[in-house]
Amino acid sequence: MCLAIPGKILEATEIDGLHLGRIQFGGVTRRAYLDYVPDAKPGDYVMVHVGFAISKVAEEEAHRTYAQLQQMGVLNEELGIVPDGPSCVTEAGY
Repeated sequence: MCLAIPGKILEATEIDGLHLGRIQFGGVTRRAYLDYVPDAKPGDYVMVHVGFAISKVAEEEAHRTYAQLQQMGVLNEELGIVPDGPSCVTEAGY
């Protein structure tokens, strides 16, 4: 389905001119590009789609959206936790 998933930025760095972050989605941590949200910093919540943070989101909205995705049963698939399932929150290579 490939939805945007809310996550919390744990750490941000710049490598070769690219802004990258370590993003926490519940108990799962993935890397994502932060170039589309240049003002995002550790502690902020962002919506991540296919390895790119595409917008900032309020913490309350992030928690609400995360809970709804979990309730719908699509969260694990979107995070690539389902065996042999496609992952739409891909890990940025750095």
